[in-house]
Amino acid sequence: MTEMANDTEVFDAMRFDAVSGDMVWTGRMGTRDAIRREKLAIDPGSWKFCPHQWLDDRGFVDRELSRKHPHAWPPTL
Repeated sequence: MTEMANDTEVFDAMRFDAVSGDMVWTGRMGTRDAIRREKLAIDPGSWKFCPHQWLDDRGFVDRELSRKHPHAWPPTL
């Protein structure tokens, strides 16, 4: 198996919860462009890198791929 490089910057996608008045995690991670396109907010403190092969066609991390390769997913700064 070929090792995948953590070469793509991703962030947690956040949304505003009107009930609590807080920003809450959507359960998704993606590129800046993907998050902005969905009109969500970027959590700058969640900055990580992942292999570009894990991104779906919209720019969000494919959960199944990240679960299959957990050792390739450490945050790298």
